[in-house]
Amino acid sequence: MKKITSVSQCHVLQWFTLILTLLRGIGAMPVSVDSVCSATSSAKYSLTFTGKWSQTAFPKQYPVYRPPAQWSPLIGVTHSSDYHIWQKDDYASNGVREFSEKGEAWTLIKEVEAAGERIQSVYGLFSTPAVLGGTGQTTTEFEVYARHSYLSFIMRLVPSPDWFVGVDSLNLCEGDHWKENISLDLFPYDAGTDSGFTFSSPNFETVPQDKVTQITSSFPSHPANSFFYPRLKHLPPMAKVTLTKIKNNQVFNLPIEPTQSNQIPTGNEIDESLINTPLDCEVSLWSPWGLCKGQCGEKGVRHRTRYIHLHPANNGAACPPLEEEKTCVPDNCV
Repeated sequence: MKKITSVSQCHVLQWFTLILTLLRGIGAMPVSVDSVCSATSSAKYSLTFTGKWSQTAFPKQYPVYRPPAQWSPLIGVTHSSDYHIWQKDDYASNGVREFSEKGEAWTLIKEVEAAGERIQSVYGLFSTPAVLGGTGQTTTEFEVYARHSYLSFIMRLVPSPDWFVGVDSLNLCEGDHWKENISLDLFPYDAGTDSGFTFSSPNFETVPQDKVTQITSSFPSHPANSFFYPRLKHLPPMAKVTLTKIKNNQVFNLPIEPTQSNQIPTGNEIDESLINTPLDCEVSLWSPWGLCKGQCGEKGVRHRTRYIHLHPANNGAACPPLEEEKTCVPDNCV
């Protein structure tokens, strides 16, 4: 009798999972029953964000002032599998637009709160302090439950048109237990709402809006792009996030507001992550040839020039000659 009851319960659970999948409008195969989190208790995690946005790793147009390279506060959410604060190859919400372009989180927070009230898919909303440098660190703590076992967050690059790093729907649960340690490299994304090519580009709204895309060393394929490094197969990571499960006897203390005291001082722990990315010299096109100068009856010389767009760095290719000359017949001879 127990065996029959167990089989019946299994079928009910499978049908329930299938129905949820169909309701979400997902055209893929049904979610496996094994992917459902069955942890009986909540878990608490420490999150540490480490910026790797250095001038040696990203030398092209690296922002050194007004403002220098830095990171916005991190906005994080714990949620169920049917929610996304942002998603690659999908359109950014108005909240993500405002946050990635201006660093304003009010609309994004309202969107998260509305999702929690409407479909009960969001459990917690948390943040970290801003990082006042490209290679600093910041930390916070958060809690997850079996029903809300996913973590997502977003953090803006400052300055930038609409670029950010983040994580979309990382499941911290594995069957009936919580993962102990997770470390992820983070790479830049374009929110698809501003068409600027460089860190300090003026506002240039993308019409119509594009989808969220990952920025690579060759995409967007334009020499003016701040991340365009044609010699690299892959960009170095811009940042790293480390998640550590807090033991039950450790003190759990969520910061009420992001404050400077929550920020970890920078030090030697970041030095080993720095990468020397070669930056080749970039020059302009040649100017038109100048007038031919010389004595009548003799060969003359004309010149053309070009100028440096971008100086080389980190053993990148040196600049080619900036001036050329060739012989000619002097102009206006009679």
